[in-house]
Amino acid sequence: MEKLEKLLSELERDPSFLNNVTRWEKIPASEGDYRDFPEDLHASLSSSLKERGIDRLYSHQEEAYRQARSGKDSIIVTPTASGKTLCYNLPVIQTLLEKPEGRALYIFPTKALSQDQQAELNGLVEEGDLKVKVSTYDGDTPSSLRVSARESGRIVITNPDMLHSGVLPNHPKWIKFLKALEYIVIDEVHIYRGIFGSHMTNLIRRLLRITRFYGANPKFICCSATIGNPDELAERIIGREVTLIDRNGAPRGEKHMILYNPPLVDAVQGIRKGITKEARSIAYRFLVRGIKTIVFARSRVRTELIASYINKSLSNFFTDNNRIRVEAYRGGFLPGERRAIEKGLRDGDIHGVVSTNALELGIDIGGLDVSILSGIPTSIASSWQQSGRAGRQKTLSVSFLIASVSPTDQYLITHPEYFFGKSPEKGFIDPDNLYILMDHLKCAVFELPFKDGDSLSGEDETELLEHLESEGVLRHTSGRWYWADRGYPAEEISLRSATNENVVIINTTKGKNEVIGEMDKPSAKELIFDEAVYLHRGEQFQVQKLDLANLKCYVEESSLNFYTDSIVKTDIKVLLEDNGFRRDGVDQIIGDVLVRSQISKYKKLKFSTNENVGYGEIFLPEEEMHTRGILLCFHPETPSGEVFSRLDTEQQMQVTARMGTLMKNVAPIFLLCDSRDIGVAERLKDPHTDMPTLYIYDNHPGGTGLSEAFTGKLPEIIEACRELTENCPCETGCPSCVGAHEDEVSTNAKEAVLKVLVPWSDFLRERRGR
Repeated sequence: MEKLEKLLSELERDPSFLNNVTRWEKIPASEGDYRDFPEDLHASLSSSLKERGIDRLYSHQEEAYRQARSGKDSIIVTPTASGKTLCYNLPVIQTLLEKPEGRALYIFPTKALSQDQQAELNGLVEEGDLKVKVSTYDGDTPSSLRVSARESGRIVITNPDMLHSGVLPNHPKWIKFLKALEYIVIDEVHIYRGIFGSHMTNLIRRLLRITRFYGANPKFICCSATIGNPDELAERIIGREVTLIDRNGAPRGEKHMILYNPPLVDAVQGIRKGITKEARSIAYRFLVRGIKTIVFARSRVRTELIASYINKSLSNFFTDNNRIRVEAYRGGFLPGERRAIEKGLRDGDIHGVVSTNALELGIDIGGLDVSILSGIPTSIASSWQQSGRAGRQKTLSVSFLIASVSPTDQYLITHPEYFFGKSPEKGFIDPDNLYILMDHLKCAVFELPFKDGDSLSGEDETELLEHLESEGVLRHTSGRWYWADRGYPAEEISLRSATNENVVIINTTKGKNEVIGEMDKPSAKELIFDEAVYLHRGEQFQVQKLDLANLKCYVEESSLNFYTDSIVKTDIKVLLEDNGFRRDGVDQIIGDVLVRSQISKYKKLKFSTNENVGYGEIFLPEEEMHTRGILLCFHPETPSGEVFSRLDTEQQMQVTARMGTLMKNVAPIFLLCDSRDIGVAERLKDPHTDMPTLYIYDNHPGGTGLSEAFTGKLPEIIEACRELTENCPCETGCPSCVGAHEDEVSTNAKEAVLKVLVPWSDFLRERRGR
């Protein structure tokens, strides 16, 4: 660590660097809290741990083992690289060694994490010669190995999507596994928020219904990154009380957190140096000295650009007689490419990596000393998670947070006390959302017939079952409900509310026909349109043809001096008004809306300088989402609209823009969803209503009931918006309230919003008091 200490010392004496640092926080090292191996630990398992250099457990590992072995459900919340994996592997393997027929199910949110855990478990099992077979069961598993996983897998690793569509609908094939299920491990619980988390909760309900049918009562071991309510979220997901284990016993090395604002290049216009160049420059200073570094970028294109720029800067530098190697890591790489990069980082063949948030989760990439966030994530929890990717036990590490020019980033970088003082966000779910519950009721009845009085949610669901019967989906006979439709419903239900279609990218240079990557269909329209420049692991290709009908994109190697960036325009249109009414001080319309995204042009941006050297046309169909929405219309005769009409034009613009931001941030608390599940559009004069209008819509095709729930919770949402804005210590608006930065506008956004919120809220309070 001498290299890192020396470089940090140089930076502390570098005025040109320090001029851009708004906060340099030093988090002191802490000693580990250790425990002896449990007395009942199997000798072979103990031997395997010692082979790996582990002769004691951290206190949280020992507590997790004790809780699991005593039959209690638990959730472990400790920092990155604190050994959470052993918290579940030890009690699971110990129990399976004692019970030769016992089984365990591991659920990870991504296939990459599943593969990583398979490698970790294989190492532990093989070194101790433990008779525990570990199998992965996901979309990449060949048919022959799927049979083996069902029949002889002692630990089966899967993901929610495969559990939903592959395991539960075919549970008779899994009898041997399910009836002997001892443990269910759910890792990365913080991921299961909003709509995805609501689906996950119903998925667990269905799983437990089937295990009860087979006479099993598995225990849960959950793990999570730091969020505001980990135990509450876990309890909602598994439907049981959990023991929270959050006292970290792992040692922690000293960590430096440096908040960095790129220098101004035009003080008059407030233009700052680009974060892509700054991330490259800072990463270069560490990599050239052989210090392992990870850079997080906000998009796939930036990931490739930063990796390319760093590699060019390092082309003449070597460490230990090997050229310093930096790789990009993002969605769209082939599985083999991702695993090769992960292995290279663990083995030390790769010295640095530039990644999207794909590496934010706990994939094992070895020890890194420096993390650089090129742009600050939208959530505090994600910022700490990415920063935590740097740092090994007992060693020094450093994390840079580089601010972009966005108002939110600029606020955070100039108000560091907000970043260091704010608690991580909470995770909300609503598993009893009518749309989601109905979907899973169909799946549950398909899997096992319902008896009269049975329930998935714990509430009386007879009315819902009768509705499904009236649609011809179910039939009721002899006190039971049976599936009556063709096919199986899980095929039609996506847990993540996203398309499963991927476009395959094929290199056709000089007659080749080589698959080099893949991309989801919506992203393909934005990134690999005809004549787009596609960057892949430092190589440049130009798109010859995007064939959406056949989900193929043909590219050829190129050497252009620019990259491409599409311009996306979004529009919203009312399709059908179901209901319109005046209530709670505002006119409200609920109905179907069409959200259209059109990609019609792209910019050609010169490498290194980002200079715009031209435009190109894109001829692709619109991306359309038919969903549900609620319109809040500020009619002059309503309490809210009357106040709004007295504002000047600039203040009206502030209110329409900022009220949407405010509601998007506050509403999830009352709708039990994630902010990403809600879309917002603001119109100062809407062509459909002919008045100032806020659109709040479900950000999922078909809708999930959030718009209907919104109108029922509107008084509480307005009250919370007022309290949040009034109690915020800022003067003119910030990301904590109305989302505006002090220097962004000439008028006071906070004051303008309160001019509408206060009388609107007073009206609602007075009405409640009657």
